[in-house]
This record gives sequence, structure tokens and C-alpha cells, in this order.
Amino acid sequence: MNQEMPPLDPHPLSEYVAWAGGRNREPILGVLKDKLPQDPAERVLEMASGSGMHINYFAPHFEHLHFHPTDRDTEVFDNIKNLTSQQGNNNIADPVHLDLTDPETWFNPGPEKSFAVIFCINIFQVAPVSIADGMMKCAAHLLKDDGFLLIYGPFRVEGEFSTGSNKEFHDTLSSAGVPEWGLKDIADLKKAAAEHGMELKEKIDMPSNNFSLIFGKI
Repeated sequence: MNQEMPPLDPHPLSEYVAWAGGRNREPILGVLKDKLPQDPAERVLEMASGSGMHINYFAPHFEHLHFHPTDRDTEVFDNIKNLTSQQGNNNIADPVHLDLTDPETWFNPGPEKSFAVIFCINIFQVAPVSIADGMMKCAAHLLKDDGFLLIYGPFRVEGEFSTGSNKEFHDTLSSAGVPEWGLKDIADLKKAAAEHGMELKEKIDMPSNNFSLIFGKI
């Protein structure tokens, strides 16, 4: 995409989020094509679905799977459902309320071990790292024993920025004056994972200095 970057705005229905999603969806799709199960009727959960643009882009490529969007902001549910209807994606369920800061919602998506895969895209740079605890607890409960959690986005690695552009992006986020905005460290996600019987299985380098982090049960 050659479109100029819109002003930074983390709202899920903003022009910035749509722009960022358009840039990263193909590389993420490539990882999913390599990692998602081939068995029919397996269930795939998206955390922080936002506008629904990612799940509605991915689902048609995996017609044998069932996709389940979730978000903390119920205001986006109509947008998700409208996209699903417009695109004729019959393998996407209605969105479910899941707030990673609210333990009462953590198990809303389904019973224990009911999902083969969970994925979450571009959330940690604008969310507190503390949500990693809820994310890992959810994953440990909802994932099958051989399932995995994929987290995509830019991160620091052991306190270091992998590139100068990531440092610049972090500084731009920090300059907004919102305490939780900024690149988080993979080490903190690994720590949260370990507390809930999860571990980092694979770190995949992605375009634009992002990572796909694959977590599974220990």
C-alpha cells in the first residue's frame, strides 16, 4: 500500500487502523496458511477484533474452519457483522464480548479446550502490558492441548529495539502522553505465559520490523 499514513489513532474504526491493517494482512495471512489446522470444523478465535477487517479477510481462505471474533468494545460489533454479511463469510460467528482487563469476561468465548488457534493483531503497542496476563490465562483455558496463540505486532526484544524505525515508532507513541502507549517487551509476554503454563514456541520475523509470536502450552 502506498497510501500516506493517517494521523495516529488507535480507535478500531479509525483511518489509521484501517491503513495499518491493509499493510499487514497479507504477511499475516501467509503465516496463517502455514500454521492453521487442515482438519475441518476446527475453531479459531480472534482477540481484539476491532472493525473485523482481519477476520473477514482471513476467513474466506479457510472455509473448512470456523472463526470467532471478540472485542472489549461492543460498539464495534455491528461493523464486524456488517462486514461479515457484505462479504458473505458464512464461517464467521457473531462477535462475543471479551475484555482482557475484566476476568469475568475471559471465558465468554467458549468452554475449556474448545479452540485450535487464537490470534491477536496489533494490540500491545496501545494497550497495557498487564493484559498479557488475561490473554495467557484465556489461551491456557480455551486452547486445545496442541493449539497455539499467535500475537502479531512490533516489540522490543530483551529491552532492545530491533531497528531504529521501531525506536522511532515507540517515541511517536510515547509522545502522545498516554501511559500504556509504546512497544512492549517480548520478555514480559514470556513471563506472563509461564505463569499460566504457556511458552513461546516460535518467533517469526515479519515485514516492517514486526514479529509473529507463537505461544503454546508447556
